[in-house]
Amino acid sequence: QLQLVESGGGSVQAGGSLRLSCAVSGRSIEFYAMAWFRQAPGKEREFVVGMNWSGRPTDYADSGEGRFTISRNTAKNTVDLQMSSLKPEDTAVYYCAAARSGVVLRSEAAYNFWGQGTQVTVSS
Repeated sequence: QLQLVESGGGSVQAGGSLRLSCAVSGRSIEFYAMAWFRQAPGKEREFVVGMNWSGRPTDYADSGEGRFTISRNTAKNTVDLQMSSLKPEDTAVYYCAAARSGVVLRSEAAYNFWGQGTQVTVSS
């Protein structure tokens, strides 16, 4: 069983940056596709970015292209999301997810393990 714990959320002004981290325990992240999703108030959860089991390629949703960067540290078994040029519309709970298939997909149904989420609030 895999456990995922997100951290690094908080409040920031528009244009600012935040770095989220997902600490994974139970097995190496190298066996899984890893992704970040987010859910804004009153909206469905949506895919933000993901990477295959090998770490390549990565897939970015349009919302984060050019502003968000996913990375992983296999020694620490963590997956990070660096977010810059944040906008109020980025306000959401951000979730880390892992897929046994090892293939990154944009559907949340493809992911077997989820963290509890971390709140990101961007003020204008």
